[in-house]
Amino acid sequence: MALLERAVVLLMMVAALQVSYAAVHKVGDSSGWTTIGNIDYKKWATTKNFQIGDTIIFAYNAQFHNVMRVTHAMYKSCNASSPMTTFTSGNDSIKISNYGHHFFICGAPGHCQAGQKVDINVLNVSAASPTKSPSAVASPVPPANTPAPSPNNAASLIVEKGAIGVLGLAMAVLALSFSSYAY
Repeated sequence: MALLERAVVLLMMVAALQVSYAAVHKVGDSSGWTTIGNIDYKKWATTKNFQIGDTIIFAYNAQFHNVMRVTHAMYKSCNASSPMTTFTSGNDSIKISNYGHHFFICGAPGHCQAGQKVDINVLNVSAASPTKSPSAVASPVPPANTPAPSPNNAASLIVEKGAIGVLGLAMAVLALSFSSYAY
């Protein structure tokens, strides 16, 4: 029975480690999703390391703005005529469930053209893979409906997270093995 208890505790610890990797990102940070203040959403996005499981929050005044998920072509041309999805609550939470580019624009007239658009890029980088040089991973922008990862410096962060997870797992195993001496 003690072995079963230890196994359950170990599984719970591993699950907790996996859940702790998800992050919440508020688009535009304290400014939110707006045209006021000349926020550079492209710059904002490049400072983040988006992962599957992360939540992206769009906070905005619903009387003046919305959030539309669009294709790459629609993003580039600020075409809001047929979005994949439209959000209008003023406080939209979107959970990232796949790798690649996720393109969002504001569909209010002139807002996308004024810079109210963001490309959330989730890299498909294995925790075990080494960091590559920028020239080795450079690639062109994918076609409109084909999301693909693009380079940035996320690989080193992911490797660190993976190493911390392995260290935590090793500590849990050691703690469980030494706990048998307490009986």
